[in-house]
Amino acid sequence: MRFSQRIGKTPVKTVLQVESMDDDLKNSLWNIIIEDFFETFSEYSDGFDETPRGKVFISIWREIFKRPIDTIPRYSNTNTVVIKDSTRVIREWFFREPWYKIYDFIEFIIPLSNRFTISCNNILEKEVSAYRIIKGQVIQITTEGEIAEIEEALTASDEWKAVNTHLTAALNFLADRKNPDYRNSIKESISAVESLCLKIGGNTNGKFGDALTEIERKIGLHGSLKRAFTALYGYASDEGGIRHALTEEGTTPTFEDAKFMLVTCSAFINYLKAKMLV
Repeated sequence: MRFSQRIGKTPVKTVLQVESMDDDLKNSLWNIIIEDFFETFSEYSDGFDETPRGKVFISIWREIFKRPIDTIPRYSNTNTVVIKDSTRVIREWFFREPWYKIYDFIEFIIPLSNRFTISCNNILEKEVSAYRIIKGQVIQITTEGEIAEIEEALTASDEWKAVNTHLTAALNFLADRKNPDYRNSIKESISAVESLCLKIGGNTNGKFGDALTEIERKIGLHGSLKRAFTALYGYASDEGGIRHALTEEGTTPTFEDAKFMLVTCSAFINYLKAKMLV
């Protein structure tokens, strides 16, 4: 993980790759395209233009490149497509285009291979992309609203330094591309809420439930929210939960679990801060 990510200086949008695609993600996606698409072709083939996949090459020139199809590299003696040279042209285009054009291209070739979709989603999760392939389309799974909640909750302030420390740790555990730790990300997210509640409740050494009761008295916390976060805290603290060693009966946390907790806890933190100003 980069230094700027560890200290919380890299914007959340970049960490979660919402409107960007770093070299690691782009390179990994290209490798999947090579392995699960282009390498299924031989270097050349008589009558290739008439095969289903030959027609895909022609479609790429027509629909993606918007170029004349007679610019596709061909053997002069047979007029058949040269796969190696055509792939090189596509590669040059791929590494030159912005992130959204890459997702256009991926969505274009999705119907060709079920294996490609599975491999691609694995890469998107590993590189912490904000997108996944769902039912043949590239779908954004991390919304602008979710990003905004996290960024707002991470606003630097000496008063909430402990809260920010926990949230930054939660984001870093989630975004660690070499060794993501969803279990500890969830723990840090709920710890950020706990830290804020204990501070607002006036007893930093007290219990979470008592702090919520005090917040309910001080700023009018709705009973439903109190019960909801009591339950979330329990999820992160029970016998088979996040804060204890996972048992055989326990469920291993996923990216979706960790992201949900980070976004939800960030939103609750923002809510409590706003209520204190009323």
